[in-house]
Amino acid sequence: MSTALRPARRWLLVTRPTLLLAISALVGSLAATSPPSSANTGSHEPTLVGRAVLDADTLADGPESGAAVLPPFNGIVFPRPSQPVAGFSAIVDGRVPGEFLAMADNGFGAKTNSQDFLIRAYFLRPDFKAARGGSGKVQVGDFVSFRDPDHRLVFPIVNESTSDRLLTGGDIDPESLQRDHDGDLWVGDEFGPWILHFDATGRLLDPPYEVTGIKSPNNPTLAGATATQPNSRGFEAMAISPNGKFLYAVLEGATMADPDQTRRNVYQFSVRRQEFTGRELHYRTEVAAHLAADMWAIGGHRAVLIERDAGAGAAALFRGIYRVDLRRTTADGFLLKTRVVDLTAVPDPDLISLPALHGGDIGLGNPFSVTCESVEAVHLVRGHQLLVGCDNNLPNKGRNPARADDSEFILVDVPGLRSGR
Repeated sequence: MSTALRPARRWLLVTRPTLLLAISALVGSLAATSPPSSANTGSHEPTLVGRAVLDADTLADGPESGAAVLPPFNGIVFPRPSQPVAGFSAIVDGRVPGEFLAMADNGFGAKTNSQDFLIRAYFLRPDFKAARGGSGKVQVGDFVSFRDPDHRLVFPIVNESTSDRLLTGGDIDPESLQRDHDGDLWVGDEFGPWILHFDATGRLLDPPYEVTGIKSPNNPTLAGATATQPNSRGFEAMAISPNGKFLYAVLEGATMADPDQTRRNVYQFSVRRQEFTGRELHYRTEVAAHLAADMWAIGGHRAVLIERDAGAGAAALFRGIYRVDLRRTTADGFLLKTRVVDLTAVPDPDLISLPALHGGDIGLGNPFSVTCESVEAVHLVRGHQLLVGCDNNLPNKGRNPARADDSEFILVDVPGLRSGR
């Protein structure tokens, strides 16, 4: 299916008291779009309480894309006639309750084949299928176009000679997204890896912020030097502190020189001073091959982090959500972690994930399994509900061995999420 979408206008930034009043006024009219509550309130284990699916073939306005992808793949014919609405690697709140802003990454998996994929974040309204109803569909609204009209990037981009200088998957690989208290957007990138600072409309405000000595093979300023970070192992995860003062950017993989390949560096960045503070934390994965996929602050000094394997479909054997406290470490200096959700086996007592949308779908029913290769987004919705999103890596497959993955958004109720240690 295809949708005609327009870029988002700059939306009004309001003070907290004004925002609270506005939200209160909207509560009565948003019951249908707000995330559902759990129908199993007596349960003390994580439970699937909502699921919504966006078809892999969804398109938005824009130029042809995917010309360098070898067609066809898993039922998707390339090049696409316009821009795919797919590949979401991060989710933040939208403009009103019930709406979310979901950011796509670099497009088709590589710098060389994604130069015609425009970097955007789409406003989405999932109508979560829940125990008490819901269509399970996702309404796609307008979008934010990321661009560099002021030449803040220190290297030539694909659209170098244009006036708006829209950014593409040949320029940056955005994997994590946060919004500060002023409404600006902060993006964690893998090509640098860098932290990128945009205004609410997607205009790049500053040159890239990088950690001294950390460069990927895709960094255009490498200039013949040896890369220190593996390809596609940059700032995949990034949380912002509840007070908006600090970002915590997490490398998806270990640095090349680290003798402990289970170590994932976590760098603190000051939003006010716009610089890395020098504080560095460390997260340890269960095995060296696991990836740190996304991170979200849940209150105080605590956060949740997705750790996953690189499997898809029946081979997706490990993907967990862990709670960490940024003040508490083990004797050897790693963040203490507690698994709060096993995404390979989420109880679905109300059978929210059924019926299957396509013949041959796997991992549905009780328990429900997240089968996409790249489960890359986690977002605290309210209370102890987590929204988890899949980057479908169009046209990869996982849910169904015969077709490209749709974009899935699932809500998991996690009792005790914010009260446990």
